[in-house]
Amino acid sequence: MKNIIDYIVYFIVRIVVCITQSLSIDAGHTFAKGFAFLFTEILPARQDIVRNNLTIAFPQMSVAERKRINRKMWEHLFLMLVEIALAPRKIRELNWADHVQLVGVRQLMACLRKERPLILVTAHFGNFEMGGYMLGALGYPSHSVARTLDNRYLNDYVKQFREVTGQFLISKNEGYEDILHVLETNGTMAFLADQSAGHKGCFVNFFGKPASTFKAIALFSLQYDAPIVVTASTRVGEKPMQFKMCESGFIDPRNLPEGIQNVKQITQWYTSELEKMITEQPEQYWWIHNRWKERSEG
Repeated sequence: MKNIIDYIVYFIVRIVVCITQSLSIDAGHTFAKGFAFLFTEILPARQDIVRNNLTIAFPQMSVAERKRINRKMWEHLFLMLVEIALAPRKIRELNWADHVQLVGVRQLMACLRKERPLILVTAHFGNFEMGGYMLGALGYPSHSVARTLDNRYLNDYVKQFREVTGQFLISKNEGYEDILHVLETNGTMAFLADQSAGHKGCFVNFFGKPASTFKAIALFSLQYDAPIVVTASTRVGEKPMQFKMCESGFIDPRNLPEGIQNVKQITQWYTSELEKMITEQPEQYWWIHNRWKERSEG
């Protein structure tokens, strides 16, 4: 029975994707705005978490401004789904520059060309899927960690969809050895580093409040001599399918700056870099995660 239900869900998703791919970009944007209105005004979703997160991050912000960011966040989220569906048909090797600006990515491009492992750190910010898509389109395949979906049909489809340009997925629960292999063979690992790491995580400040953060990124960097680049792909202006890929910070374990020497200091560094980018465009961040749900015992 589960197999039948899973296939029905998969079939419905394929229909939705096909319908989305038949839309124009502007129609997709209208669709995103409509669902943003639905999820904030008619059937409000995760409103308490979003409100609490924005209060922590921006205590001086007015209630009206937080409400505006909430609506724009949902619009951005649904528009991101539309863009992901349309990207394979709209963005190709010969026209990517019509859709993506590369801004201040000198260290990123230099690292991609070297025979060394590389760690990319980003967040649920901007269109993070577009970052991996673009690297693949430029000829630089990357690996990222994702939870395996319970629905095997849907999991295989999403995996195939993302890997079409060289975004290879590693299972979050069973992929530790695969991550090590990528780093040992001078590959590129990309991590979404803005979710709670549980009570065993490394607690560092995120918007002025301790947040449990995964320490593995810093450990991998030190152990495998892998530079870390903090990067993001954000939407530019109001027009869909227009992005800016940029880097916020760079460190090399061979020449660590003063004050950024150990695991906790490196973790705090890249968390602060992510915070700076999010502060500039808070409406493009996913405030729906309970980022501060774990409390530090120290």
